[in-house]
Amino acid sequence: MNRQLLFLLLGIVLFVGGCTLAPKYTQPKAPIPTQWPRGAAYKDTRAIPGATTVPELKWKDFFVDKRLQEIIETALKNNLDLRLAALNIERARALYGIQRARLLPVVNAAGAGSKQRVPADLSTTGESMTMEQYGVNLGIASWEIDFFGRIRSLKDRALEEYLATEQARRSAQIALVAEVARVYLTLAADRSNLELAQSTLESQQANYRLIKRRLELGLATELDLRQAQTRVDAALRDIPRFTQYAAQDRNALNLLAGSPVPGQLLPVDLHSVSPFKGISPGLSSEVLLNRPDIVAAEHQLKGAYAFIGAARAAFFPRISLTAALGTASADLSGLFKSGSGVWNFAPQVVLPIFDARVWAALRVSKADQKIVLTQYEKAIQTAFREVADSLAVQGTINEQVSAQQSLVNATEETYRLSNKRYENGIDSYLNVLVAQQSLYAQQQVLIDLHLVRLASQVKLYAVLGGGGDQPGAHQGES
Repeated sequence: MNRQLLFLLLGIVLFVGGCTLAPKYTQPKAPIPTQWPRGAAYKDTRAIPGATTVPELKWKDFFVDKRLQEIIETALKNNLDLRLAALNIERARALYGIQRARLLPVVNAAGAGSKQRVPADLSTTGESMTMEQYGVNLGIASWEIDFFGRIRSLKDRALEEYLATEQARRSAQIALVAEVARVYLTLAADRSNLELAQSTLESQQANYRLIKRRLELGLATELDLRQAQTRVDAALRDIPRFTQYAAQDRNALNLLAGSPVPGQLLPVDLHSVSPFKGISPGLSSEVLLNRPDIVAAEHQLKGAYAFIGAARAAFFPRISLTAALGTASADLSGLFKSGSGVWNFAPQVVLPIFDARVWAALRVSKADQKIVLTQYEKAIQTAFREVADSLAVQGTINEQVSAQQSLVNATEETYRLSNKRYENGIDSYLNVLVAQQSLYAQQQVLIDLHLVRLASQVKLYAVLGGGGDQPGAHQGES
C-alpha cells in the first residue's frame, strides 16, 4: 500500500503540472508608428556615419570620458537607490519561490505520546486502567492538488512580478547612469560659466582702471566711469552665483555616486569633456520594445493574464490530500517492532456552490488585465515621444550651435570695434557697454547650447534603452 500511495502522489504531480485556465497571452500590437518621425527637425538623425544602435553599445563605449567612467562605476557600486532596486529583486524572487513551493506537498515528521487514566465505568473491561500510546509519523497535511491550475497561475503571476522587478532594476540603472552624466555635464557647464565670469571681471576691471585714469586726465566723464562700474559689479555678482551652482552640482554628484567624488575626477569646464560616441535609433521603432520599463510593463501584463487563470480556477473543486505513514504502539519500546506500522489517507473535495466573492474576483482580474494593458500601451507611447523629442534636438542642435558661434564671433568683433572707437574719442562708452553686455550674454548662451548638445546625446542613449546590463538568466525560469 505504501508503494501504491507513493506512485499515486507522483502521478498526480505529473498530471497536474501543466494544467492552467489562464487565457493564452499574445503580445499586443504597439500603438505607435513603425518608423521614427520625419521632417525638418529630424534630417540629421536619419543616418549617422559610424554610429551604432543602442542595443549594440555598452555604456563604457558610449561614455568615453575616463573620469566620467570612473564616477559612473562608483555610482553603480554605491548608489542607495540602485541598492534598493536590487533588494526588491531579492524579495520578489523569494516571494516567487514561496508561491512555486505551494505546488509541492509539505512533508512533516511528527512524534507524539500520550498517557491517560480511564475510570472503571468507562473502561471496556469494567476496571480502571492506564492507557499509553506512542507514535511516529511522516505525513502530508492538507496538500492542495492543483488539478485546475489555480496555484500554478498564482506561481506564474509571481514569476512575472519577479521578472518585472528585475527589469525595473535595469531601468533604475539606466536612469542612474544618465543622471550621473547629466549632473557631470551641468557641473562642467557651470564651471565654464564661472570661468567666463572671472575673465569678464578681469577685463572689466582693466577697463574701469583705464577709464578712471582717463577721467583724471579729463578724457572721460563721470558717467563713463559709473557705466564701467556696472559691468564690474555684474561680474562680481555672477561669480558667487556660478560658484554656488558648481558647489550644488558637486553635492548632487556626490549623492549619486554614494560617496565624495575626488576632485581630480571633476571636469575643468565643458570643453574638457570628451565627446560621446555617435548612436543611431535604428530604422524601426520596435527597438523600444526592448526598453527595460516596457519589458517590465509586459511582464506585469503577463502576470495579469495568469491572475485571470487563478480567478477562473476558483470556480472548480479544490482537491486536497492529507496522508501519513508511520508506526504506533502502546509501549514506547514497541514503536519499531514488526506489525506496528500505521497509515492514513484522507482526500477531500470542496466544491463552491454559492460564493459571490468568486465572481467578483474574476471581474477584478479582468479589470486588472485591462488596466495593465493600458499602462503597457501608454509606456510605449511615452517612450516613442521621448525618443522623438531627443531626435528633434539631435537634428537641430548643431545648426543652433553653429549659428550661436557665428553670433558670438560677430558680437566679439562689435565689442572690439566699439572699444576702439571709444578710445579714439569717436563714440561714447554707452556703445561699448551695450556691446560688452551682448557679448557676455551670447557667450553664456553658447555654453548652454553646448550643454544641451551633450545632454541630448545622453538623453537619447537613455530613452533608447541603453546604459544597463543585459537581462539575467532567470528569465528562462517557468
